[in-house]
Amino acid sequence: MTDPYRRISPMAQTYPASDIRKMFNIALNYPEAVKLTVGEPDFPTPEHIKQAGIRAIENDETKYVANAGLPDLRAAIAGKYSVRWDREVTADNVMITFGAMEALTLSLDTTVSPGQEVIIADPSFPNYLGQIHRLGAIAVPVPVTEESGFKVHADDVRAAVTKKTAAIIINSPSNPLGSIIDREDLGQIADLADEFGFTIISDEVYDEIVFDDATFTSIAEVRPGFDRFLVVGSFSKTYAMTGWRCGFVIGPAAFIPPMPLLQEGLTSSLPAFVQEAAIAAVTGPQSVVAEMVSSYAQRRDLIVDRVNAIDGISVLRPEATFYAFANVKDWGMTSWEVATALLERHGLATIPGSAFGPAGEGYLRLTFAVSPETIEEACRRLEAFAATR
Repeated sequence: MTDPYRRISPMAQTYPASDIRKMFNIALNYPEAVKLTVGEPDFPTPEHIKQAGIRAIENDETKYVANAGLPDLRAAIAGKYSVRWDREVTADNVMITFGAMEALTLSLDTTVSPGQEVIIADPSFPNYLGQIHRLGAIAVPVPVTEESGFKVHADDVRAAVTKKTAAIIINSPSNPLGSIIDREDLGQIADLADEFGFTIISDEVYDEIVFDDATFTSIAEVRPGFDRFLVVGSFSKTYAMTGWRCGFVIGPAAFIPPMPLLQEGLTSSLPAFVQEAAIAAVTGPQSVVAEMVSSYAQRRDLIVDRVNAIDGISVLRPEATFYAFANVKDWGMTSWEVATALLERHGLATIPGSAFGPAGEGYLRLTFAVSPETIEEACRRLEAFAATR
């Protein structure tokens, strides 16, 4: 009998599995567990957004549309970011995608060739590795440490650049770290892009979930005229629209035309009724976003204060997102061992830091996009674990 695995491509056989999904699947066997795993808002999609999608379906907006997206949605996104970034953005700079993951796919497909290198942070979102691997490119990690405030620094990026560097993926605000790259470092990374000719793919899906007096700067804002960037955005986190799967890319007009051609061979086009809902999100009241962010800030304060009062675990106060990256090195176990023990012995599901790269070893990612009551119960279970070690 022929070995069936010989018919599977080497790329597919070696595609890096996500330990986030692995732990999520294990946690399914513990239905009563408290879950601080998946990064998903616990708020419903705002009513005016849902109603826009419903109206579009009732109006039979269920046919194919342009691959690049509805012109009105592209224009609405362009208008929003023209104001935010204080630079001209037009519909020609915008591509609508199936969530941020397809936006990342198209950005990499457009700028990276097999054998080239893509710099990423370590720790970082693990799907970056899979996307780079799929292209036959090489991921080059830059370690990011707690001592540096979990921030990417330009000097470390410079040390990682080679003649093969085609792109860098930066993620600010960061999943899983909750940090924001400083504007000075962003400017220096932009200088490196000009010097060495690589593209900056900036994952900014958490750009509006920022707390206190922290300041988020987009790569598109670092200086007038800088155009070696592709910004990846999404409606999922900002507007509690994870299941709607609406994302986008903003970049130089010359980079956008290949993307609809690539999407034609992947997914054709995002449904029109989803895009109509997204238009309502951009053009409707933004107070719904402010209300969600205010709630996340309160939950952030709760989880940070409660976790830092537990023996053997500590966490820096996140500047943004809804993730806390907690240090558990004093417990003397690997992050996977800690996460497994918490789940099996105390019914608490978390994500091991090692899921985000080698530099994440010794940490847990704790999601606080859950109710305060869930956070309190999770911390009681962390306390119970710490007391029995």
